[in-house]
Amino acid sequence: MQDGTHLAAVTSEMYERKWERFYVRRPARIMAVSPGLSGITMRSGELVDISQGGAALEITTTIGLSSHYYLQVIGLADRIGCAEAYRNGNRVGVKFICPIPEHVLHAIVRADFIMGEKVNKPVPAYR
Repeated sequence: MQDGTHLAAVTSEMYERKWERFYVRRPARIMAVSPGLSGITMRSGELVDISQGGAALEITTTIGLSSHYYLQVIGLADRIGCAEAYRNGNRVGVKFICPIPEHVLHAIVRADFIMGEKVNKPVPAYR
C-alpha cells in the first residue's frame, strides 16, 4: 500500500518557500467567528514577527480560541485570514491562508520602524 496519495507529490509554494521574517512589536487583534455564525470572539495581543507566509503573536489567553481566525494589525485596514500552526503558552504561530502582498508586509514593518526604537532584522529561518 502506498504511504501517501497522489496529492503528496504535488508541490506548493506556500509550504516550500521560505520567507524572510521581520521582528516587529505591533498591537494586533484576532477575530474568530463562532460555530454556526453565532458570534465573534476578539482577542487583543501583540504581533511579534511576520513574513509574507505567516506570523507569531502573543495574546492574553488562548482559551476557547479556534484554529482559524482573522488577524488585524492595528493601524491597517486589511484583515488577514490565518490558520494556526502552533500554540505555546500565550504565543501563537499562524500561517496565512494566502501569502500577503509585499506592500502590506512593508507597511507593517515600516510602521513598526517609525514607531519603534529598534531596527527590524530578519529572523533566522526556524529549522
